[in-house]
Amino acid sequence: MQQNRLFEELSGKIGALLAQSPAKDVEKNVRALLASFFARLDLVTREEFDVQARLLARSREQLGALEAQVAELEARVAKPKS
Repeated sequence: MQQNRLFEELSGKIGALLAQSPAKDVEKNVRALLASFFARLDLVTREEFDVQARLLARSREQLGALEAQVAELEARVAKPKS
């Protein structure tokens, strides 16, 4: 999950900076702020993206096959009967 990894990296860096100060409440507030920010970005996970990419590839293959069938049928209809 790309979003969680980025969030964790930012949280870790901010946490390391704040660990030396008495501002633990600030860390909680920043963590909540970042979580809210990322939630509003409407991001998808890598897994969801990969599933949709495979689905799109399969749909394109099926569309290509259907286009070929239509072209073949059109050619048969257009062919003059003897």
